[in-house]
Amino acid sequence: MSRLHVFDMDGTLLRGAASVELSRHLGVYAAARAVEDGWLRGEVGDVEFWERMLPLWAGVTDAQVDAAFEAAPWIDGVRDVLADIAARGEHSVVISQSPLFFVRRLRRWGAGAAYGTVVEPGGHCVEDALLTAQHKVDITAGVLDRLGLTPRECVAYGDSTSDVPLFEWLPHTVAVNAGPAVRRLASSAYDGDDLRGAYRAGRSLVEPGLEPGPVPA
Repeated sequence: MSRLHVFDMDGTLLRGAASVELSRHLGVYAAARAVEDGWLRGEVGDVEFWERMLPLWAGVTDAQVDAAFEAAPWIDGVRDVLADIAARGEHSVVISQSPLFFVRRLRRWGAGAAYGTVVEPGGHCVEDALLTAQHKVDITAGVLDRLGLTPRECVAYGDSTSDVPLFEWLPHTVAVNAGPAVRRLASSAYDGDDLRGAYRAGRSLVEPGLEPGPVPA
């Protein structure tokens, strides 16, 4: 039996936010942190967030993005989990509100597909480019349909309010170091520094008899 595993990125696979980590690598951390904090407080809207963030990355090269990606504080076990999913003949997707040009680099680590906000460094943002919480549901539904799978054959992993609609819809969900809104909706929860533990919890939801617990490296 095949399955689909859907991962959020910021706060789930990545300890922090991609926009902040890229900015840290480029030496504009303070400015990016101010934008991110304003957005988290609700003082900065979604389009304004990108209109203020994108100029900070003007002129960035692919090599610099690659270096920032590799240096980012990823939770342990990401590559192992993606590899295990593929080895079982199952499918993985990462859906994030972070920039697609950063998220899609997870394909190199074994993610089957990657979705993110379509913006470019130094460019502008239009509202239609934004990836919203509802898009996470719509994208997942579309992938399931293409694969011929049902929602019961899907496990989602997330941590924040952008994952709430997905967690409300899917029957099998894992809160990963999550906030209260997601934790209340989740079928299972994992707190720790190794994605293999969260993945084990996810597999236990769809494999009767499998106990939640860490997956050995």
